Amino acid sequence: MESQNSNLICAICLERFRIPVTIPCGHTFCEKCITTHWDTKSKLLLERKNKEFGKLIEETQKSITDLAENISQAKVTLQQTSAWVSVKFSTLMKVLAEKQEATEVFIAQQRDAAITEAEARLAELEERSQILKESQDQIAALHNLSDTELIKESMLIEVPRFEAIPTDVTANLQDRLNCVTDVLSRVSKLVSEDLEKAVSTTVGQDKDGSPQDKRPILAVVPSPAAPCHPAGKEGLSAYRCCLTFDPRTANGHLFLSQENRRAEHLTSGPHPVPAHEARFDHTWQVLCFQGFTRGQHYWELEVSKPWAYLGVTYETIPRKEKGKRCMVGMNELSWSLQLDEHQLSAWHNGRRETLSGHSQYSRIGMLLDYEAGTLTYYGDGQTRLHAFHCAFTQELFPACWIGEGVSITLCST
Repeated sequence: MESQNSNLICAICLERFRIPVTIPCGHTFCEKCITTHWDTKSKLLLERKNKEFGKLIEETQKSITDLAENISQAKVTLQQTSAWVSVKFSTLMKVLAEKQEATEVFIAQQRDAAITEAEARLAELEERSQILKESQDQIAALHNLSDTELIKESMLIEVPRFEAIPTDVTANLQDRLNCVTDVLSRVSKLVSEDLEKAVSTTVGQDKDGSPQDKRPILAVVPSPAAPCHPAGKEGLSAYRCCLTFDPRTANGHLFLSQENRRAEHLTSGPHPVPAHEARFDHTWQVLCFQGFTRGQHYWELEVSKPWAYLGVTYETIPRKEKGKRCMVGMNELSWSLQLDEHQLSAWHNGRRETLSGHSQYSRIGMLLDYEAGTLTYYGDGQTRLHAFHCAFTQELFPACWIGEGVSITLCST
């Protein structure tokens, strides 16, 4: 009897069926109960979907924003890279044309001088030949004389002793041109083989690589190529700028003085500094206030002893991490010249290029040409030490990493 009554009870409201309905699975409920249940559940099998749609929309919108920013950045980067490549090719062709003209003029001058001098030697030889032939004719005429006269006349004839006249032409010129021909051979190989291989490899990768492989890459070419600006204090003074250190960025070990133109790494340990988002918390580093997005700028730094990294960086360089990644030159955002007691080294993205030559310079000059994409270093304002070549895309700030006990002064003159 109880079993029969339980069959008349709605499993939702736990009361006897009011208007019973049976759903496809065979279970029976009150019509109102099952309708209300379905409505509530549907608003919930709907609210959940709405949230999922909202999340997908948010993620999609973020992807749209990120991709749009990356497209804009790619346009700028690739345009600047293209401009840099165009400038380099144009400059190379201009230099080659100028050097070709100068060399051809030199060869023409030397050729004319050599030919003139050789023709003078030829004329002298022809004159000698004529003299010898005349002497030979005189000897032949003596055979008709009597013995007495023959002896007398033969005593008057002497065989001339001429100095040797060289018969080679332009031998010395070839020696003088050896340095030019050697350079042309190397340049020819570089252009016809190495550049051809590099371009072919790049184009091949672009055809077959994945989309991730096709992200814009900065054209970074550390190279001791010829400077595009005159060296020496006179030539560089036209680009001189005035810089000051930014105390908001200075690590607590660094003490600024002389109206923020001198930074010293204290041996007594760090001093209290206010927290700031721009400050290098763990790296002995400081940036300058001034940043550059265009033009040519030259500045000099006086270094007390060789334990420092001098360079430039984008504002987005990491500042709160521990380790070398925050150091100028140790990431993809910055470039630097390392000074130590034994050698000079150029750094970018953690990659090192050891430089040859003298390393003990107390004053380092830096010339930034933003549009040309060059950062050139000079020792004591005269000796060219190194040049970076890159398609710059963001504002650049001068930066210094300073070793313990070292001071760096931004020179005003």
